[in-house]
Amino acid sequence: MKNLIFSIIVLFILPVALFSQRVTYSDFEQEDSRDINFEIIGKMNGNFLVYKNIRWRHKINIFGDDMKIKETIKLDFIPDKTFNVDFVTYPNHFYMIYQFQKKNIVHCMAVKMDGNAKKLAEPIELDTTQISILADNKIYTAINSEDKQKIMIFKIHKKNEKFNIVTLLFNNDLKLIANKNRQSLSFEERRDNYDNFLLDNEGNFVFTKDSRTGNRDNSNRLSLVIKEPQQDTFAYHEIEMEKNYIDEVKLKIDNLNQRYIINSFYYKKNRGSIEGLFTYVWDKPNAKTFTHAFTVLVDSLRDEVKTSGQLRFALDDLFIRQVVVKKDGGFLLTAEDYSTQGRSNNNNQWNRWDYLNNYYYSPYSNYYYNPYYGYYRPLSSFNNNQSTRYYYANILILSADKTGKIDWSKTIHKDQFDDDNDNFLSFATMNSGGEIHFLFNDDKNRNQIIANHSISPTGQITRNPTLKSQEKGYQFMTRLSKQVGASQLIIPCVYRSYICFAKVDF
Repeated sequence: MKNLIFSIIVLFILPVALFSQRVTYSDFEQEDSRDINFEIIGKMNGNFLVYKNIRWRHKINIFGDDMKIKETIKLDFIPDKTFNVDFVTYPNHFYMIYQFQKKNIVHCMAVKMDGNAKKLAEPIELDTTQISILADNKIYTAINSEDKQKIMIFKIHKKNEKFNIVTLLFNNDLKLIANKNRQSLSFEERRDNYDNFLLDNEGNFVFTKDSRTGNRDNSNRLSLVIKEPQQDTFAYHEIEMEKNYIDEVKLKIDNLNQRYIINSFYYKKNRGSIEGLFTYVWDKPNAKTFTHAFTVLVDSLRDEVKTSGQLRFALDDLFIRQVVVKKDGGFLLTAEDYSTQGRSNNNNQWNRWDYLNNYYYSPYSNYYYNPYYGYYRPLSSFNNNQSTRYYYANILILSADKTGKIDWSKTIHKDQFDDDNDNFLSFATMNSGGEIHFLFNDDKNRNQIIANHSISPTGQITRNPTLKSQEKGYQFMTRLSKQVGASQLIIPCVYRSYICFAKVDF
């Protein structure tokens, strides 16, 4: 009897032990107010590195395992007017790539630093550009391959209906491995959209171009554009739309199977309601189309994901957030129900087309970009003359095989909203190997509790115990999280108007 009772107790305790979570909050400095920009660089030598920018001051905080600040490294070598800071991280070092303007010259620089944020060499100049007085100085973008063995710097200048692109390809020692290349592409403002600039493990520069026939139309033309490392020209691959319309094109590189995967929601008529998912896969070794599929999303799925209204409108506020590639060439796609409403005018209704039409290609933003998902919006950047309410609702998860056929679909239900600030909304994902965890703030508890739903490779959803803050006053910016270990996240937080960070061990 005693053994039976002990076994029952173990059965009840074991799941809690398996999913127990420990939260450790960081120190913060008095100048770390809400108007700073930041990026979680990652974990090195058992420490956690976070870059911070306050006006013209740049620094890196080094946190120990207890999240106490071990050292603050002031980046005094960075000039005052520095912008567009990017990081490429490795196990024991990282590159910091940054730009600054001096007179009418924009300089693109890089510096190699160790796990203690100490310079391993003096900064080197990657490229320079002379600009006119009124020109936009944010011209350089840094991208890297998935294996981080290739790094590319490219710059874009739009002039006289031309899209001028200059590319420089480096290896992981920042040695130039392909000659500087200049290309001039056709570009019609408000009709053409260049997007999804990516670099594969072989150094191929890949992106998409979608076009619309009229200024107030959805896109009905799509191309995949590829530049091989040693080629001087771009190869255009036109994709047949079969009289359908698309928007918000997402490109994903499958390095293992050497394929490029394109996904977009599609419409049967211009500015209609979403009909389903368009999937296109390019087979790189054979230089041909591998998959070209328009998949109708059925009513049962629409009924599961909709928040209100008629079934035919159920998908119209969905936006693709992530595409995770499977080893067999299939993929997992997540989309989120997202909308806004102007609070100063009750007649200001959300319109998906207007939202997307106002977003045309620019590699830059007024907000600091988190490459894992989303933007951090400093509160000082808001114009309070018009209040905006943000709505982030259900998450749709689609599992597709390598041909684009949907194996299963699941919906994670949530209902989030906030006024003028969406830093605390939406979700983050954590890949634990056998499952993908979806983490998001529970609005009913004022951002003090994070819901944790996980999904298995077969589509089984598990509601795990929530992550609860043992200390009051912390607001989690969950969607800006960064996974730094197999079961470890760093989540930015706001505490008494200061930015700090929470280490979460699952």
